[in-house]
Amino acid sequence: MFERVAARFASLVRRLRRLEHREVVAVRRWLERTDNLVRLSALLFVPAVVALVTGASNAVGELSFLLFPPLASGTYTLFADPEGRYADPLRFVVGLTVGALAGLVALRLVGTASAAGAGTTITPGVAALSILLTGAATWILDVEEPSAFSSALLVLAADRAAPWLYVAFIFLGSVVVAGAFTVWRRRFYERRASFLYGTMRADDHVLVPMRGERGRGAAVFAARLAAAHEAGKVVLLDVVAEDRIAAVRRSLNGDVEAVPDDVSEVTDPETREAAATAARRLESHADEIRRLADVTCEVVVASGDPLDATREAVRAANCDLVVTPYEEEDGLLSAFVRGVFGGAVDAIAFRTSDGRDRWPRVLVPVSRPGDSAHAMVDFACRLAGEDGSVSVCTCIDREVERRPAENTLANVVDAVDGPIETRVARADVLEFVEANEDAYDLVMLGSSGDRSAASRAVSPPTFRKLRELNCDVAVVDRGRPR
Repeated sequence: MFERVAARFASLVRRLRRLEHREVVAVRRWLERTDNLVRLSALLFVPAVVALVTGASNAVGELSFLLFPPLASGTYTLFADPEGRYADPLRFVVGLTVGALAGLVALRLVGTASAAGAGTTITPGVAALSILLTGAATWILDVEEPSAFSSALLVLAADRAAPWLYVAFIFLGSVVVAGAFTVWRRRFYERRASFLYGTMRADDHVLVPMRGERGRGAAVFAARLAAAHEAGKVVLLDVVAEDRIAAVRRSLNGDVEAVPDDVSEVTDPETREAAATAARRLESHADEIRRLADVTCEVVVASGDPLDATREAVRAANCDLVVTPYEEEDGLLSAFVRGVFGGAVDAIAFRTSDGRDRWPRVLVPVSRPGDSAHAMVDFACRLAGEDGSVSVCTCIDREVERRPAENTLANVVDAVDGPIETRVARADVLEFVEANEDAYDLVMLGSSGDRSAASRAVSPPTFRKLRELNCDVAVVDRGRPR
């Protein structure tokens, strides 16, 4: 009884851990979209920075409320668009301070306004002059900052505590905000790839199911990916199924009639002989891989169902990426490739056209930002190396979509170091790729695994339509952790 309860408790713990792991991965991939990361940062950091400024300004109670509008709006401007025109800490500090000084000068030139709480009003002339001086000063100094106009007006209502004190607090508060933003941008935002993007930290142990004549090309492709990381490793897998055991027995005996109709009658020695034959073939490929890419290469021979054996080999060899030869059945991905794409780790289906072993020019069509786009760009940069080039493109239907598309591509590539160019084409993606394929060695596409079945039925994945390309094609699928 106790053992049964303990077993059920252990099973529950394992399920909870798997659920927790899936949720963590889902959250991380949600954060891989730069827009989501920026929104979350603005949501978290703006209240924190405002609370910090509030605590510092409590020493002068009259100024607390008046500091909030310019600092809060300016803080949001910084964190909500960290690559934008106004995301400059120096511009932020100088702009807010110049705005407050312009309001102070307007007070001195036109006259002192009484505090709003005393029942008097600020004269229209001093308000207009403060805005005029702020606009002129920020323009001349090239520190135009929207929140500067807020600080220019609010200083007019700060005479009970002396306007110059408000200017001093605006300066100090903006320095605090700018410092927090600088640390966040340099230590986290600009290094987010190493923290959040899974392929940057993993995908260096690559399993290659050596299936058919295209196995060698997939193995070389995997080796180039793995070699980009110091801890890279390639594992070549061959699965000896029952029908292959019979085929090996025929080749060994030279007597087709001697093979029994029921292959289940094949004995263990023949299984071992088939495995030895497969191992010798894998070793010859492994030697070539080590010589070409200077990367560790191991061989594994398994038996049974190919998909089950592949998944077991992924776990046993601690692999985080599977590169399989591209296979089709009746115009669709083969059942094996679909099974690999449905696995827990990242996967690539690779199709080669001429057996090349280097891919210095890579084209990456991107339809939407997200973890798949980051993975494809990372893989492309690994393959291109320092001397190659990567083109990340997206296609639009209308010219009005160009600016959002450029911003999308910028968010996809700005966290990756490498020789990357971005292209926005007003064309159909198929026509664009086919028109430019001669300029590239490889086209890297997403598997559309994040789309619903209905969406894929209405608009089939792009890779299904690119069967006639002369260059190599790699279809990338992000894993679905269990």
